[in-house]
Amino acid sequence: MRTLLLPDLALVERPDPLPAEGELLVAVRAVGLNRADLLQRLGRYPAPPGWPADIPGLEYAGIVTALGRGVTRFAVGDRVMGLVGGGAMVEQLTVHEDEALAVPDRLSDVEAAAVPEAFLTAWDALVLRGRAEPGDRVLFHAVGSGVGTAALQFAPLLGVTMIGTSRTAEKLARCAALGLHHGVLTTDNQWPAAVGDPVQVIIDTLGATALAHNLGLLAPLGRLVVLGTMTGNEATMDLGVVLRKRLSIVGTAMRNRGPAERRALVARFSADVLPQLASGALRPIVESAVPIAEAARGYDLLAGNTTFGKVVLAW
Repeated sequence: MRTLLLPDLALVERPDPLPAEGELLVAVRAVGLNRADLLQRLGRYPAPPGWPADIPGLEYAGIVTALGRGVTRFAVGDRVMGLVGGGAMVEQLTVHEDEALAVPDRLSDVEAAAVPEAFLTAWDALVLRGRAEPGDRVLFHAVGSGVGTAALQFAPLLGVTMIGTSRTAEKLARCAALGLHHGVLTTDNQWPAAVGDPVQVIIDTLGATALAHNLGLLAPLGRLVVLGTMTGNEATMDLGVVLRKRLSIVGTAMRNRGPAERRALVARFSADVLPQLASGALRPIVESAVPIAEAARGYDLLAGNTTFGKVVLAW
């Protein structure tokens, strides 16, 4: 099989994998590209133990071509998608059946590859970590990202008001079409004032430079969910604000979760969210689909920070 290797993004031949007990062999048709892939290529985000160090890719979509012993949830010919800790940018991939998601018929392979990381992360951050409730005001930083455009679509399902930040007015306008209630341009130094009333939940992808503002914007008993640190990892914190407001701060990441945690999340997502994707109430937003042979161009698109939604590499 052909495999995309780091750091030069060269396609090379590797032996075909075989499914072990409980596993599916998947012919990969498309792979979502994520910021973690950019960082891994730069040597700044190594794969967790047990995952390939030299093959990028955290999410995939494809078709089941063989079954390991004991598989009961899927059959040969089924379309599946899912998350892995790395190594998805291959023609053939083995995954445990309990970590795979069925692809709704209405989604193309490219659209399906744009679902797992964005929608699992958004749903986990909003519902499980942020505990968003009807009537809450939710602030999402970098709302034009793949995760942000997914989170926006959960707003009417959860009954929350969604506020989003971006550095470009164009992205905010496109987010409004997806249901963003209020957009905030962060190019204005006074942007926190534009958020308006305090918020109950903040989903943060920015990190260091936004921390003080985030703590100030949260209402009492507010929840700060940290998804990323695009502006840096280290910042000072006024713990007095945390104490006075009884704030909760939680970090979350998909990549380093163990099998038990991934499988539990997939089970809940299958029950609660897949029906919404199947009905069209939720839909992945794909900025660009790039042939995997031109992977460098896809990486450059994502690194340019101008994309809206997801970049997908397709075989």
